[in-house]
Order: sequence, then structure tokens, then C-alpha cells
Amino acid sequence: MSTATINARAVRTAVASVTLIAATLTLAACNNDDADAGKRSGSAGSSAADSTGSDSTGSDSQSGDEQDAPAGGGAQDTGGKSGGGKDGGAAGGSNSKITTCDPGKMSMTVSKVSRPVNHMLLKATNNSGTTCSLVNWPALRFDDAQAATPVAEDTKPQALVTLAPGKSGYAGILTSSADGSGSNGTKVTDLSVFLKGSDAATSVSLPGGSVYIDDTAQVTYWQSDSSNAIDW
Repeated sequence: MSTATINARAVRTAVASVTLIAATLTLAACNNDDADAGKRSGSAGSSAADSTGSDSTGSDSQSGDEQDAPAGGGAQDTGGKSGGGKDGGAAGGSNSKITTCDPGKMSMTVSKVSRPVNHMLLKATNNSGTTCSLVNWPALRFDDAQAATPVAEDTKPQALVTLAPGKSGYAGILTSSADGSGSNGTKVTDLSVFLKGSDAATSVSLPGGSVYIDDTAQVTYWQSDSSNAIDW
């Protein structure tokens, strides 16, 4: 074998050895870099997870407390004010007082009506500057009668008669039976009208100065319409 051939083989062997060593070193370096990168990534991921988990849990817990406390407190405050407020009931009107009409600030007249027969119409007008109510029925006393004229119970209206200033309420008066079946008939010349809740009487002039009454005489509840007062 020639010297040139031996040298060529030696060179190839040396090159191969150098190449193998270089590849081994490169692979080792890559593995080390990958391992270090994995460690760093795992550490960073763990730190981020710990940080996020801690903050998220803390944030959620805190957010829940912040939402629950004001909501509960607000509901209690609202309930306390609306449920326990004394003014609320009064504002609702259930405890509001009725202002009855003052007989001293009312004008009253009695007139005959053509139909039905033996009926009169009592008209009461509110002359005050405030709204008032006519409660129940007018108590009528003819001359020196010991008792007031009975009320016709079936004439009770569905609502209280309330009068604004200048407005009027009405009551119908049956003076005597149309068929003459009544008894103890007499002619009267004086009429006194009492309003519910007052002992003061209003003297009202009778149409023609006098009227005939018997024991069938009745008066209606106060009505807001004159037709309802005489149509019964």
C-alpha cells in the first residue's frame, strides 16, 4: 500500500472522528438547552399559574363579598324604610280622615217635585273654600217631632258624596203615602236639618210655607245627583 493511500485514509478517519465529536457535542448542547428551557418554562408556568390562581381566587372571593354585603344591606334598608315607615300607611290613604261638611258653611233649600208625587228635594251646597263630604243622610225634624225622619236604607250610594267648593249634594224626601195608607198625618211648617257629626241645626223653609206629612215619611241617603235622590 502506498504512502498516499495511507494518508488519505488517515485524513478521512480524522475527519469522521471530528464530525462525530462535533455532532455529539451539538446534540448534547441542544438537549441541555431544551432541558433548561423546559425548566424555565415550567417554572414560569407554575409561577404564572400560582399567581393567577391566587389573584383569581382572591378576586372572586372578594367580588362575592362585595356583591353580597351591599345587596343584603340594601334590601334591609329598603325593607326597613318601606315596611316600617309610619308615613307610608298614611300616604296610602287608609288612615286619612274624612272632612265632614260644616252646616254653618252650607246653604240648604227644599223644593217640591212633580214626580214622584208627595216628594221633595233637599239641596245642600258647599259654600266653604275647601272640599268636604256629606256623610250618611240628613237628619230631618219637622216642627217639634221627637224623632228624626227614618232613612230609606235601600238608597245608600256606593260612594261617599264629596263636594268641592260650590258643588251640591241632594237628598229626597217622601212626605206621605201616595195612596193615603199612611196614618198620623199632619201639616208642618218648620224643618230643621242636621248633618252627621254636628249638633247644629239648619232651619230650611218649606215650599209654600207648609207641607203635609204622615208616618210613612222617609229621607234618602245623600246623593251626588238629584235624579238619584228622587228616583227611588
